Amino acid sequence: MAVKPSAHSDLLVGQAIRLRLEAKEDALSPYAALSARSRGRLSAEPPDPMRTEFQRDRDRIIHAKAFRRLKHKTQVFILPEKDHYVTRLTHTLEVAQIARSIARALNLNEDLTEAIALGHDLGHPPFGHIGEEVLAELYPAGFRHGEQSLRVVDCLEKDGQGLNLTYEVRQGILQHSKALANLLEWPAPETMEAQVVKVSDTIAYINHDLGDAIRAGLVKESDLPAAARSLGASSGERINSLVWDVVEHSWVATGDPLQAGGKPEIAMSPEVIAAANGLQAFLLDRVYARSAATEEAHRAREALRRLYAYYTSDGGQLPQEYVVRAEDAVERRVVDYIAGMTDNFALGLAGSIGG
Repeated sequence: MAVKPSAHSDLLVGQAIRLRLEAKEDALSPYAALSARSRGRLSAEPPDPMRTEFQRDRDRIIHAKAFRRLKHKTQVFILPEKDHYVTRLTHTLEVAQIARSIARALNLNEDLTEAIALGHDLGHPPFGHIGEEVLAELYPAGFRHGEQSLRVVDCLEKDGQGLNLTYEVRQGILQHSKALANLLEWPAPETMEAQVVKVSDTIAYINHDLGDAIRAGLVKESDLPAAARSLGASSGERINSLVWDVVEHSWVATGDPLQAGGKPEIAMSPEVIAAANGLQAFLLDRVYARSAATEEAHRAREALRRLYAYYTSDGGQLPQEYVVRAEDAVERRVVDYIAGMTDNFALGLAGSIGG
């Protein structure tokens, strides 16, 4: 007859697993962030018996309500009729896949990289960039989705308790959002892994936004500027070119003793940055400007303005989970509520409260 292990035995086995995983991290680059040396959480917690600190954060993000809502938030094209347009969730998964590939190649911490990537857009409002622009106009303190993503994990998830993530994941979420063109003009995130997510975010969106634009008939591959075409003739080729260039020009981050010294950074070659910037400029001119002028975009803007005006005039109408946050100004609570909405929910709710 089999003997069921005791709870004490299970705990010891779990601890052995976590210690083995942490020991594997010792073989990573000297520039990698190690879970056993994390700067900790906002509130101290005992270690998980089986998972490392960064694995634990990744799992908390995946199980968050804000993560599930990403599947109903659009990226560029608002409420598309067809099924194959990018959503905020598929964008997040693409960023995570690209970032893990780069982190693995550079011998960095994949678990930390994945956790940051999965959490980087949790605070993005409905209707993509249009939603962010409208909330930034309406809310006196301004609105930036990176800051909102940090607010989600710190104090909005789990009925106001937050996810209590590690410092490294929180810092990576906050600092992920800068344009590739400004990569060298802004202070880099503290960890190599956060830098990987930052560049992976740009690699993902300039490629899948182009794919959506081609799918919508706004542009053709042949319309691309020559520099952008040099990256490849398809989305897969362009992503491969960009990822390979990042790995090649960031190799010092591996800690390879044959490489020159100096502070490592996640970088691209000047030629590839120029090509990527050309693609980004092409999207701004030929795709984003046109999608922002559509009837759907107008409906989205009006819906957000109506919601903001309605709830700021009578904050008591907010759902109870936002009403109880009495320490926050009503405008802050309204923005939290609206930013968490999906596209269809925001449109439906705006329609229900009238003009």
